[in-house]
Amino acid sequence: MPGVGGSSCMPSESPAEAPSAVVPPHGYADFGAYAAKLAHFIQKVPKAELHLHIEGTLEPEMMFLLAARNGVALPYASAEDARKAYDFEDLQSFLDLYYKGCSVLQHEQDFYDLTYAYLDKVASQNVAHVELFFDPQSHLANGVGFATFMAGMKRAAKDAEEKLGVDTTLIMCFLRHLPAEDAMKTLDLALEYKDDIAAVGLDSSELGNPPSKFTEVFKRAQDEGGWPGVAHAGEEGPASYIWDAIRLLKVRRVDHGVRCLEDPELVAYLIETQIAELAKNSFRASFLPDEIKAHYYELVDAQLAIFSAHIDKLTGV
Repeated sequence: MPGVGGSSCMPSESPAEAPSAVVPPHGYADFGAYAAKLAHFIQKVPKAELHLHIEGTLEPEMMFLLAARNGVALPYASAEDARKAYDFEDLQSFLDLYYKGCSVLQHEQDFYDLTYAYLDKVASQNVAHVELFFDPQSHLANGVGFATFMAGMKRAAKDAEEKLGVDTTLIMCFLRHLPAEDAMKTLDLALEYKDDIAAVGLDSSELGNPPSKFTEVFKRAQDEGGWPGVAHAGEEGPASYIWDAIRLLKVRRVDHGVRCLEDPELVAYLIETQIAELAKNSFRASFLPDEIKAHYYELVDAQLAIFSAHIDKLTGV
């Protein structure tokens, strides 16, 4: 799958030779030894992270550190209590927690610390390329200026490339639960950073917020910013949202997209174009029906879904 810049998202180095099978052959006696060999291969092979929301990597310990630094009161007694809150039941429950975490991010150094901590962690896992989502509207609503979070993330990305060998591109997302007019105002600010932002995306609460709501926003981003588009679609919303993202927003990549299974024609189109990023974690969400989850490996066999280690929004990985 290509990255949003159009070239291959994978590094050029040739990985070590892969094991001949993902699981041992039937009757294989020493599964432990085979599992260790596979784990070694997974650790050593170069990786690309195509789906990562930087605000969602905020670990509870850092949340408390930044809250103390900035004088922000948190609704948790301890970092452990905050970690327990990540046992959420649906997407909205997670988003409520996600936006609370954003309140501790107030200064350039906060965004630097958050971004560099994530890049340092994945560098140890041999991740060579990261396409990093960020949500400007969450921070603008908290009184944080666009220049503040851009400076922190850019500085962290530069340091990570020089010190860790991790290449990072920034994808600015619009929050779909907010009005399109708010997205347009955010785009006004973002256009000053044409050289720093690689693409635009669409995330947040999907139900009731179809891609069609943002048609003009994406068109302007493409026309004036030269930015390709990606969009979360078909995570909670129906398969028609995926078609809208493709036809109306002209996206280069569909994120999640698991509801494509409701539309055989759409499945065939996604197999042909290979623009869907159906990571394994997309099928673990508790709000998905079992009949959707059960078909993941069929999509792998059809070369639509991909095995991946996308972190998405969860901390503690």
